[in-house]
Amino acid sequence: MAIVSSSLRHRSLVLLRHFRPFSTTTTTTTTSSSSSGPPISVSVAKSRLRKEFDPDRAVSILSSVADPSASPVSARFAVDLAVRRLARARRFADVEALLESRKSAPHAANEPFLATVILSYGAAGMIDHAIRTFDDVPRLTAAPHSPVSFNALLSACIRSKQHRRVPHLFADISKKHGITPDAVSYGVLIKALCLSGKSGKAFETLKEIVEEKKLEPTTVIYTTLLDSLYKEGKPEAAEELWKEMVGRGCFPDLTAYNVRVMYRAMNGKPEEVLELIQEMESAGVKPDTITYNYLITCYCNDGQLEEAKKVYKGLRKKGCVPNATTFKILLARSCAMGILRQALEVFKDSMKQNKVPDFRTVRLLVEGLAKGSKVEEAKVVIDGVRKRFPENLVRGWTKVEKLLGLSQDGEVSEQVEAA
Repeated sequence: MAIVSSSLRHRSLVLLRHFRPFSTTTTTTTTSSSSSGPPISVSVAKSRLRKEFDPDRAVSILSSVADPSASPVSARFAVDLAVRRLARARRFADVEALLESRKSAPHAANEPFLATVILSYGAAGMIDHAIRTFDDVPRLTAAPHSPVSFNALLSACIRSKQHRRVPHLFADISKKHGITPDAVSYGVLIKALCLSGKSGKAFETLKEIVEEKKLEPTTVIYTTLLDSLYKEGKPEAAEELWKEMVGRGCFPDLTAYNVRVMYRAMNGKPEEVLELIQEMESAGVKPDTITYNYLITCYCNDGQLEEAKKVYKGLRKKGCVPNATTFKILLARSCAMGILRQALEVFKDSMKQNKVPDFRTVRLLVEGLAKGSKVEEAKVVIDGVRKRFPENLVRGWTKVEKLLGLSQDGEVSEQVEAA
């Protein structure tokens, strides 16, 4: 056990030394020469990281960034992606090494920069580290806390699925550090309350914002409450809140409209969803991939798979790009209807676009192919996933192969043939 702990500490120290250059501009050459390729821009790194699931290769991509200070927002997003890859592999010591190295960068004297570190710890589910970083803010910035780091900490709780901690932290930290919560702070609090099933308390907080704090509720706050009402099956109350939002001058944005589209897609007909999409466009709000995913879902639920496919095929003409959810919806529905040839085509498209659905959905395809005696096609799917993702993410396929009786020579077991 001591040997394992020593190995982890050594790897973390190596990673920490490896990432110190990422935070400065004076040692860029050193970083670049030690990485796997020539220096790249933050935007290029971000694009590559979206497609990379192997944590070591993600770290290598991040270390190749020439000058992260040139694009701080993109740099934050790139670090977040790398952190998520490491956390998914349960390499939390490496996450700590990476993010602690950022706290020693020149930018760490700025509270907004430290807020990104807090948020990244939240993305990794390391909320205690996020709290420690929040506590470090006055020392690193030589200034007291402001709502910037406060809001980041509350949001980190949401990210780490520890939303039940938000109300306590909201009250305790704001009092302890003399922070006056702003509209964003209350927005995160309301979201936490809704996620905790306390929508009544969330509406009380909205009333407090307006009547006592004299703050203007944001569109984000209204959208959170709308989402909660729709999920509770209260569409009439949601529509009344929509009117109140518009009456206060909070004009609905894309996210707000997508909340309404979601409810209609799950509870109505495709024609109703299309009608709402037209309303969006008339209001100057451009539907996105999420909007059309809901329309595809509605068509699928209505048994109109061909219409769903037409929406998918027309996404690019509308300026949208299919995501993993798009392929998941179509793949799952095609498998459920036994249309395996179409399901296989959808899977191949997802591979080409690096948007492969989750394990459970792809497993439906493999099971369907195997039980339909299409063994070679099933093995092609498994091999494709294995080549695309690191071993720790695809080790479940060995169990699937044994369960389905897929042998090395492509034979199918009697159990599968009889299924």
